Amino acid sequence: MMAAAILPCLASEVAVLKNGFSIRHERHKIIGDVTRLYVNADGSSFVDVPTSQVDHFEAAPDLPKAVAPQPASTYPNSPGHPVVAARGFPARSQADLSQVVNEASDRYRLDPDLVTSVIKAESAFNAHAVSPKGAQGLMQLMPGTASQLGVPNAFDPQANVEGGTKYLRELLERYNFDVVKALAAYNAGPQRVEKFGGVPPYYETKAYVARVVKDFNKKKMAQQKAAAAQKAAGSAKTATSQRPKAATQAKAAMIHQ
Repeated sequence: MMAAAILPCLASEVAVLKNGFSIRHERHKIIGDVTRLYVNADGSSFVDVPTSQVDHFEAAPDLPKAVAPQPASTYPNSPGHPVVAARGFPARSQADLSQVVNEASDRYRLDPDLVTSVIKAESAFNAHAVSPKGAQGLMQLMPGTASQLGVPNAFDPQANVEGGTKYLRELLERYNFDVVKALAAYNAGPQRVEKFGGVPPYYETKAYVARVVKDFNKKKMAQQKAAAAQKAAGSAKTATSQRPKAATQAKAAMIHQ
């Protein structure tokens, strides 16, 4: 039976994760080995993180004052619009894409798994995807955003990931590494995040944030299990290799006597 415990909080708080990210939320609930963070007051939007990845909780700072939203053309991907594929472009191998992601992530000091999760949610790894609003490429950059980021061709995987990763890093810094706010801003625009003091009340944006966080956490939990299995296998191998050696030493001792 899965145990659950609700930890109430009278005001917003911030979950500081061991990977350096932070998530602002209204309350949290521990469900087994997962901590559910409710990012709005009515509990309709939440993200799950492994409890082992939560370093500590602290009081949330005051929300920024609302500002007027800018035109949607400056947003990487407007909410509520599915991505469609553009035709006539050659595909790029997954191996090449991994190298591109690793290089860009290293340059902007981000976890490549987070960048990969964003790409998966944005374009499903289609380097030539185009949304009805005009967002382009792997990380779905709007033409205006691509231009500001110095991306001459958004359909070039390397240039697109370079620009998108740089933009994601800028958003994380803007929101003090609150990954939920940064992802919401990547999807709906920072002006809308600041207008609503957090994740905008758009179903697509809330679902997008939850999808990216879930995929990222899934990767991390799989890595932890693989590392634990490898460690256990290594310990078993060491124990097995030591047994014959000990037996040989005992036999040698008996012969010597």
